[in-house]
Amino acid sequence: MSYAQTHPGQESPFAKWTRGLKHSALQDMLVAGSRPGVLSLALGLPAAELFPVAAYSQAITKVLAGDPRALQYGPPFQPLKKHIVALMAERGVLCREEQVFLTAGAQQGTNLLARLLLEQGSQVIAEEKMYPGFKQVLQPYEPHILTVPTDPATGMDVDAVERLLFSGVRPALIYAIADGHNPLAVSMSLEKRERLAGLARRYRVPIIEDDPYGFLFYESNAQPPLLAFDDEWVFYVGTFSKILAPALRTGWLVVPESLVNLLATVKEAADINTAPLSQRAISAYLDTGLLDEHLSMLRREYRTRRDAMLHALESLMPDDTRWQQPASGLFVWVELPAEVDSGALLAQAIAEEQLVFVPGYTFSITERPCLKNSVRLNFSNNSVARIADGVARLARLLNRNRPLANDSRVKASLPGLFSPNEIIQNSR
Repeated sequence: MSYAQTHPGQESPFAKWTRGLKHSALQDMLVAGSRPGVLSLALGLPAAELFPVAAYSQAITKVLAGDPRALQYGPPFQPLKKHIVALMAERGVLCREEQVFLTAGAQQGTNLLARLLLEQGSQVIAEEKMYPGFKQVLQPYEPHILTVPTDPATGMDVDAVERLLFSGVRPALIYAIADGHNPLAVSMSLEKRERLAGLARRYRVPIIEDDPYGFLFYESNAQPPLLAFDDEWVFYVGTFSKILAPALRTGWLVVPESLVNLLATVKEAADINTAPLSQRAISAYLDTGLLDEHLSMLRREYRTRRDAMLHALESLMPDDTRWQQPASGLFVWVELPAEVDSGALLAQAIAEEQLVFVPGYTFSITERPCLKNSVRLNFSNNSVARIADGVARLARLLNRNRPLANDSRVKASLPGLFSPNEIIQNSR
């Protein structure tokens, strides 16, 4: 219940920006997807059976046995920064340890950068369809978000970004996901990466490059991140969540060295020092040299699961369904027949097929209704057989219920945990 409901007639003591907060359904979706018989194609969960449990267990045991500081407060672990410099070199980025700042995952990284860059009411350039976790990061600043379209084949409309900047707009930041875009699954073309980094440099506007999926590419010609084209105005956000395990809560930023002390002060206010044990254990794991083999295995397995989903879509979905083959990431963005309302469809999917997915319009920045016939499907967290089963359930539902248009009676039947306006406020 809200504060107004529990304290009728009393003025809220909370900050004004909190009045627009909506319940995050992330935990509800996790619970729903774990119920017996429910098949979830919703959240961007990596495959737990692919976590390097044995090797990581050996690493953490070694750390606990040999490093008495592992469970104590402590500064960021310098050897891990050295490993991250080597990882970034594999992506085509030359950086120094002094530019690497360790975080408690990518979400904290974007949050810290936002705190440095944003004033109340700042302007922000972002794509029309955004990862909701970053929208949550922005909310306390009540920014004016200037949206640009996304091309389904080449990514962010950089021409639109240039028009805004040429017109005199000077946003506090540009938010971009160049690889495995969440939710659209598109990867930005090489030409657009160079141009966008060049615009940031020319107009002196920072880019937050959110890159949780950059190491999970499925084609041989993976492109370098935006950071490779400018290391002064591109602030890179990386994470071990998708390539090792989310529970490690360890990520990193690559930023100009001048920002590191500022970030350290902001981070100290948030959590003093986080994850000394994880930082040491990850570093010990990386010392073994096993990561390259692990990443190759992940790419093979996720490519197989991606292809299984694409094959099932091709074989089972109505002819007027559209999608693109993602070159990286964990998702496929699907445009269903035009008359379908994906919020109403989700209600029926839960009730009739015990299937969970994310309606596409939950990724819209604006409150106006849009993207009603789109869904985001995850392929990383299920076996090939379960992926085929999930797409078959979705196809059965579509074929059984066409036309399924904007039906308020169907929407009203959604369980409270899944009201169409609140589904997935955070769905990385």
